[in-house]
Amino acid sequence: MSSPKLIATAKAMVASGKGILAIDESNNTCNKRFEKLGIAPTEENRRTYRELLLTTPGLGNYINGAILYDETIRQTTKDGTPFVKVMNDVGIIVGIKVDIGVKGLPNHPGEKITQGLDDLSNRIAEYVKIGARFAKWRAVITIGKEIPSRDCIEANAQALARYALLCQQGGLVPIVEPEVLMDGDHTIKRCYVVTEEVLGTVFDQLHLQGVVLEQIILKPNMVISGKDCPQQASIPEVAKATVNCLLNVVTTAVQGVAFLSGGQSNELATAHLNEMHVRFGSKLPWSLTFSFGRAMQQPALELWKVQDANVKAAQSALLHRAKCNGAASLGKYSHEMERSAELALAGYRALQSQLSSQD
Repeated sequence: MSSPKLIATAKAMVASGKGILAIDESNNTCNKRFEKLGIAPTEENRRTYRELLLTTPGLGNYINGAILYDETIRQTTKDGTPFVKVMNDVGIIVGIKVDIGVKGLPNHPGEKITQGLDDLSNRIAEYVKIGARFAKWRAVITIGKEIPSRDCIEANAQALARYALLCQQGGLVPIVEPEVLMDGDHTIKRCYVVTEEVLGTVFDQLHLQGVVLEQIILKPNMVISGKDCPQQASIPEVAKATVNCLLNVVTTAVQGVAFLSGGQSNELATAHLNEMHVRFGSKLPWSLTFSFGRAMQQPALELWKVQDANVKAAQSALLHRAKCNGAASLGKYSHEMERSAELALAGYRALQSQLSSQD
C-alpha cells in the first residue's frame, strides 16, 4: 500500500547534492578498526567516536541521513542529548541497520545468507518509537569459482524482499542492499554479469512480495574489477558498466540509488560516482548518490586517536569527504578538492608536531 509519508522520506534521503552516511558497523567490526589504530575497543570510545561524527559542524549540508547500529541509536552525547535529537536538529534523517549479520548458507561452501527476519516486526516497531525513519539490510554475494549459485542469489533476494515489506508495513523506508563483493580476481565483465543477475532477482522478489518500489532506496555495489584482478578497470569503464547495468535492471519507480563503497579507496569511490554524473547525468531516471561507510569515516578515525585535541581535525576530515561526495553526486567533484584538504592536513600535522616538541 502506497504511503505518502514513506515516499516523501525516500525522496528526502536522496535529495540532490547530498548522500547517506553509513555508521552502522557492528560493535565487533568497530572494535577491530579501533584495535588496528591502537584505540581501546570500549563502549565509551565507540560512543565518543560516533558523537564526533554526528556533531560535525555543517554535516547536514552534505548528508541527508545516517544509518546507525542498535547501540548507537540508543546513545547520547556526553552532555546527555540523544543522538536521534542531534540528527533531527540538523535535518539528518535517522536510519537503523536491522539485519544481524551473515552466516554460511547450508550446503553451499563459500556462500552466505543474511540473518534477522525473526522478530523483525517487533524490532521495527521499537526503532520507530526511538525515532528511526528508514532501515538497512545487507545481503552478501561472493564471486568465485562456480559461485554465486542461483540458490544463494534467490535466498538472499527473498530475504531482502521480506525485510523490505516488513519495513514498509512498520513505517520505515527500506534500503535494499545486495552487495556483490569486490573480493577476488574477477574481471569487471564478470562483476557486471553477476550484479545484473543479482539485481534482476532482487527486483523480481520485491515485485512478487508486494513491496512498493517508490518507497525503497537501492544500495548496490558499483560494477568494478575484483581487487586482486591484474587488469583494473578505468574510472570511465566503471562508470559506464555501472550505469548501463542499473539502466538494464532498476525500475524508474525507485526514488534513488545510493552506492556502497565496498572497500574502494576514499578518492576512487568519489571519482567513480562523479564520472557517472559527468557522463550520464541527463540519462539517469533516479537520483544517484552515495551511502559510504569506511570511504567517509576512515580519515576521521585515523586522525582522532581518542584525543580531544584532534576532534576538530577529525571532523574537518569527515566534512571534507562529505563535501567531495556531495559534489560527486552532482558531477562537480575535482582532484583539486583533494589537494586543498591535503595541504590543510599537512598544516595541522606540522602544528601538532610543533606543540608536541614544546611539551
